[in-house]
Amino acid sequence: MLQSKMRWNRLDEHCDNIDYLNELSKSLNLTPLVVSLLVNRGIQTVEEAHRFLYIEEQPFHDPFLLDEMDQAVGRIHRAVEKNEPIMVYGDYDADGVSSTTIMLIALKRLGANVDFYIPNRFTEGYGPNEEAFLKISEQGYKLIITVDTGIAAIKEASLAKELGMDLIITDHHEIGPTLPDAYAIIHPKKEGSLYPFKDLAGVGVAFKVAHALFGHVPEDLIEIAAIGTIADLVPLYDENRLIAKKGIKHLRTSTRPGIQALFRAAGVKQSEVDENTIGFAIAPRINAVGRLQSADRAVHLLLTDDDAEAGVLAKEIDQLNKERQHLVNVMTEEAIKEIEKNFPLEDNPVLVVAKENWNSGVIGIVASKLVEKYYRPTIVLSIDPETRLAKGSARSIEGFDLYENLSLSRDILPHFGGHPMAAGMTLEEKHIPELRKRLIHLAREQLTKEDLIPVKAVDVECPLENITVEAIEQLQLLSPFGVSNPKPIFLIEDVNILNMRRIGSDGTHLKMILESNHYEVDSIGFGYGDLVEEISPLSKVSVVGELVINEWNNRRKPQILLHDIAVRHWQLFDFRGKPIEQVISKLPNENVLFIAFQENTLPFVKGMENVYFIHDEEGIQKLNLHHQHLVLLDMPPSVMMLDSILQRGKPKRIYTIFYQHSDHFFSTVPTREHFKWYYAFLAKKSPFDLKKYGEELAKHRGWTKEAIYFMSKVFFELEFVTIKDGVISLNKSTIKRDLSESKTYQAKQQQVELEQLLLYSSYQQLKDWFDQKFVNHQESKRKNEHQKEKIY
Repeated sequence: MLQSKMRWNRLDEHCDNIDYLNELSKSLNLTPLVVSLLVNRGIQTVEEAHRFLYIEEQPFHDPFLLDEMDQAVGRIHRAVEKNEPIMVYGDYDADGVSSTTIMLIALKRLGANVDFYIPNRFTEGYGPNEEAFLKISEQGYKLIITVDTGIAAIKEASLAKELGMDLIITDHHEIGPTLPDAYAIIHPKKEGSLYPFKDLAGVGVAFKVAHALFGHVPEDLIEIAAIGTIADLVPLYDENRLIAKKGIKHLRTSTRPGIQALFRAAGVKQSEVDENTIGFAIAPRINAVGRLQSADRAVHLLLTDDDAEAGVLAKEIDQLNKERQHLVNVMTEEAIKEIEKNFPLEDNPVLVVAKENWNSGVIGIVASKLVEKYYRPTIVLSIDPETRLAKGSARSIEGFDLYENLSLSRDILPHFGGHPMAAGMTLEEKHIPELRKRLIHLAREQLTKEDLIPVKAVDVECPLENITVEAIEQLQLLSPFGVSNPKPIFLIEDVNILNMRRIGSDGTHLKMILESNHYEVDSIGFGYGDLVEEISPLSKVSVVGELVINEWNNRRKPQILLHDIAVRHWQLFDFRGKPIEQVISKLPNENVLFIAFQENTLPFVKGMENVYFIHDEEGIQKLNLHHQHLVLLDMPPSVMMLDSILQRGKPKRIYTIFYQHSDHFFSTVPTREHFKWYYAFLAKKSPFDLKKYGEELAKHRGWTKEAIYFMSKVFFELEFVTIKDGVISLNKSTIKRDLSESKTYQAKQQQVELEQLLLYSSYQQLKDWFDQKFVNHQESKRKNEHQKEKIY
C-alpha cells in the first residue's frame, strides 16, 4: 500500500443519475466529464448551465437595487456640482487598492475635486480611525467615501457628523449588530437591500457605485474590478463571475500603462492572463506595498497615464514583493524552528508561535504557510518590545471555527475579529501561554486525529479514457476558477503504470504513463520523485489531480498534474540479489518489521527496532503483520514456516531480500541418470577413495566435487554403500529403495523447490504466490468464524 498524503473528499458520490447526465450532455453538447462537474456544483438544468457557462451574455444587476444608492449618488453629484473636495478612504490590500482606484477614476470623470487616503497598516491599522478623520476635516473636506471598509466605524461615523462631514460607506465585510450613523451605507448584505447578489468584493461595491453614477456599466473599469474581486477570494459566481470573466478578457488587451508595467515586472505574457496570473502574480505585488510600506504607490500605479512613471513604480513594487517574499521565508523558517524545538505536534493540535519584531504585515502569510506544512490551526504573533503587546494573525482548518473558539477568550483578547477560517487579534504577551493552553484544550475536544490530515476535495471520478484534449478544452468554459468554483480535481482509480521515472536535474519530480483498457495518459507530479521508491512494479495506482494539455513539438496531449497518489493494495518490492545494506537504506522510516531466519543475518540489522529472529512456531506467534512493512531478510528453512508467518496478518508491503550467506554447493539435484551412472561406476571400481580421486572423477564427468559427495551421502543413508576414512564401498546385498527415502535427498529436494519458488521465480510468479496465500488465509479465517457461529 501507499497511503495518500491527504484525505480525498469525494463530491460526486451522490451524482449517480447516469441517464440524466447523458441527457444534459447531449442538450449542452458537452462531454459527460464537464456535465458531471456542473451538476456537482449545483447546476441542474440547461438554462442554469447556459447562465453559468456563458456569463458574459448576462446583464449586470441594477445598482439602484442596493439600499441607499440613490442618496449616495445624489450627494456625490451635488459635491461635484459645487466643487466640494471629496476624500476616498480606502484599504491597503489589493481589494482596497483597486476599490480606491475605481472610485477615483469614476469621480474624476465626473469632474470631481477628489483625493484619496489609505491608512498605514503599522501606525494606524485597519479601517477608519478618528485621528485620520480629524486631519481630513482640517483639510476642508466635507464628504468622505469609504471603499472596502467602514461598516464597523461606529465612533468614526459619529465624529464625522460632529465635524460636519458627510460619510458614505461602501463596504462588503460582515455587518455588526449596530450600523454606523452615516449619510448613506452601500452594502449588498444590508438588511432591506433588494440587491440580488450578496457576495460582492469591496471593489465590486465600488464598481456598482460607478455604474450608478454614470448610468451605464463602465466597461473599461471592469479590468480593475477583476483584480480586486479575484484577489479578495470572494465566491466566483453570479456578478463576481461576470466581473472576473469580462475583466480577464479586458486585461489581455489593456492599454493602461500601470497594468502593462506590472505584467512586465511580473514576467507575465499579457495575452495569456488568467485568474492564476491575478491571484499569484499581480495581487501579491499589490498587496506587498501595503504589507511593507504605504499602499499609496499601488494606487498611483493603477492611475497613471505615464509609461515612464508606470515603469518606475512597477519596478519598485516588484522589489517590495521580493523583499516581502524574503521576509516571509525568513520568518517561516524561524517559526518552524520554534515549533520543532518547543511544540511537538502530538501535544499541539493548535500552534501558537510568537517572537519580538516579526513584521506584522506578513504574519498572516506565515500563518498560512505553517497551516500548509503542519495542517493545524495556527496563530503567529509579533511582540512589540516596548509595549509587550502581541499582534497576531490566525489561520484554521476545517472543523475548527477560529472566531467561535477565540470568542471564548475575550477576557484576554481586548481586540480580535475574523471568521471561522481566519482572524486577527491583539493581546498582552503574558497571556500568550494561557491562550495556547485554552485553544489546545478546545482543539482536543473538537478535532480527531483524522481531522489533522489535510483534505483534498475531489470533484469527480474520471475513467482514464475520458481524459481527452477536447474534454480539457471544454473545462475552460467553467473558468475563471476560484472560491465556490474551484479548479476541478479529478480522481482516477486503479490504473496501471506503464512507465515511472524521476525527472528534473535533481530527480525531485515524478513522470508516469498511466494505462487502462489500452488507453494511455501522461502524468507529472512536481516534488513527488521520492515515490519511485514507494510504488512497486505492477502496482495499480489511484491518483487525484488537475487535467491540463501538454504542448510539445506541435503536439497536444492530455496530461494529469498530480496532487496526490495512493496504492490501495499490498505491494511487493523485490530486492533479491541486492545487498541488505543497500535495501535497508531505501526502506520507509515507520512500521518496518524485519524477519531473519538465520542467526548470522542479525548483525546486518543490529540496533534496529522490530527485528525478529524466527526459528520456531513460538516466535511466529509473537508477530503481527497488520499495517506493517515486512522485510524478509534471508531464506526461510521451509515454505511452511513462511506460510505460517503470512497467517499473522496482511502487511502493507513485503520487501524480499532472501539473502544467502554462501553459495550452495550446486543449484540443482543430480538426476536419476547421474545416480544410476555413479552406482554402476562404484559397482566396477569399489572400493573408491573419495578423498584422493573424487575431484578427478567430478572433472571427468563435468560435475562438481560437492555433487559426488552428495550422491555418496544419499547412497550411504539408503545403505547402498559404506564409507570409512573417505573410502566408499558398495554393499553386496542391498534392498531396493527409492532415492526419496534419503533424508539428505529430501532436504535437498525441498531446498531446491524453495529456491525455485522464492529465489528464481519471476516477480509476477512471486507476487501471485503471496496473493494466493493471502486469499487462502482469508478463506480459512471465514470458515473458522462460520464454524464458531454454528457452535454457539
